[in-house]
Amino acid sequence: MEKKYVIGMDYGSDSARGVLVDANSGSIIATAVCNYPRWTQGLYCVPAENQYRQHPQDYIDAFESVIKEMLSSASDVDVNNIVGISFDTTGSTPALTDENGVPLALLPEYAENPNAMFILWKDHTAIVESDEINELARSWHTDYTRFCGGIYSPEWVWAKTMHVLREDPSLCDAAHSWIEMCDWLPALLAGKVKPTEVVRSRCASGHKALWHESWGGLPPVDFFEKLEPMLVKLYGNLYKDTYTSDYCVGKLSEEWATRLGLTTNVSVGVGAFDCHMGAVGAGIEPNTLVKVIGTSTCDIVISPYDEIGENLIPGICGQVDGSVVPGMVGLEAGQSAFGDIYAWFRRMLSWPLQQLLNQPEYASLDGKLIEDLQDKMIAALTEEAKLLPQNDVVATDWFNGRRTPDANHGVRGSISGMTLATSAPEIFKSLVEATAFGSKAIADRLIENGVKIDSVVALGGISRKSDFVMQTLANVFNMNIKVSAADQACALGAAMFAAVAAGIHPDVEAAQKAMGQGFDAVYQPDASQVEFYQRLYARYKELCEKTENF
Repeated sequence: MEKKYVIGMDYGSDSARGVLVDANSGSIIATAVCNYPRWTQGLYCVPAENQYRQHPQDYIDAFESVIKEMLSSASDVDVNNIVGISFDTTGSTPALTDENGVPLALLPEYAENPNAMFILWKDHTAIVESDEINELARSWHTDYTRFCGGIYSPEWVWAKTMHVLREDPSLCDAAHSWIEMCDWLPALLAGKVKPTEVVRSRCASGHKALWHESWGGLPPVDFFEKLEPMLVKLYGNLYKDTYTSDYCVGKLSEEWATRLGLTTNVSVGVGAFDCHMGAVGAGIEPNTLVKVIGTSTCDIVISPYDEIGENLIPGICGQVDGSVVPGMVGLEAGQSAFGDIYAWFRRMLSWPLQQLLNQPEYASLDGKLIEDLQDKMIAALTEEAKLLPQNDVVATDWFNGRRTPDANHGVRGSISGMTLATSAPEIFKSLVEATAFGSKAIADRLIENGVKIDSVVALGGISRKSDFVMQTLANVFNMNIKVSAADQACALGAAMFAAVAAGIHPDVEAAQKAMGQGFDAVYQPDASQVEFYQRLYARYKELCEKTENF
């Protein structure tokens, strides 16, 4: 049998990663990673204002670099046998486009304007706008937020679009529509970027854009006219229909086939968000909670129609037909910060060292000293935290606001129970426990509303790097937690969808069976710790209540 290959592209917060995969066996033939050049320099971002913008040229540069590196390292692969490509991206990460579907930042006059760029998922500049959306939805004859947990988030497309138009009205004349990154990349490759041609993702539209078939697609125009008149022009250039990610957008255009060294026989699949495709790459099946653990988390469950029925789950990030696996309802939740909390603690501890090493009297010291110390800091904290007895320090995990349950990006993190004897490892341990408790709060919300969770699967960098974090999660959940063996599960999930879009496999389940990589670790709860963590979890919930009402 002639081998066929597909490419899965995973666009994360800091970099793009690709895998070239044997579509029949799932063997990874080549991988490559490229950091976004401008993002790496910190351009267009203002962390103190929660502004995080990315230039579309970064996405193009990273894509070309990744594809060419993979093809170079897999020189024995006949490019004629590469037949599919699909994308997953962070989300909601939208940008304004002109009438030709070009993101405004790719036009010379807006090339350095952050408001004309893609607005990264974790940009929280649109809190006011999301509050307005929620207030209007609750007073409208139809609550258009009811399939996204009843709370519209500032991380999502309508709030972000409103915010940049209000902040920079000069964009209104040029702005013709908006597009999610996961829709723009496939459209770009297939040469279908005009708003009327773009094939829109069910995943992105259902979870972040208030799209639902029960009201005919997007909410009606009068809702947006009441919300913000500047949106009406864009609304007229959007869409009604959406597509699941097993659908083929089209073939690779001649322009991109030439640029990449591929052929025009490559099928381009409909995009989706990273964690949804990552769940597929990790082997999701009904009633399995898949946790994608990195700087933040995304939690994914799929539920058969006869189990979810008409049940609406409050306070999550949406329940959307076919957003993960076609033929089932995809449920999404997550935490706004996970690994980012550990990174914050490391930065805080290292701040005095950084300041002192900048003083003239320390000029002779190796400039890499602080970098080396930072690299070793979390490992040292972890080893000491493992040895600590049960302690009274408890923290919340809201250092970047709360995504779920019940989105509130105005809340802040807190730590309680410290004394003059409290050590850095004790605080670190409390932060790890807080991230585990935040994960359990999500699972509890799903279970309380009738969603079955029979097993838990983890993927992402932390799941493969930190035994301490994973064991803490198992103890808090009081369940076994399996870790996906796929090092790049999101990209692998994208490759699985590419294989279906290219017609190699009939459906996603068949692609999972043929291309899946199983699990390479299982964390079992420590019975001696479970009862303690149940008590500490109760204190965590008490602290959450006090913190939110502070």
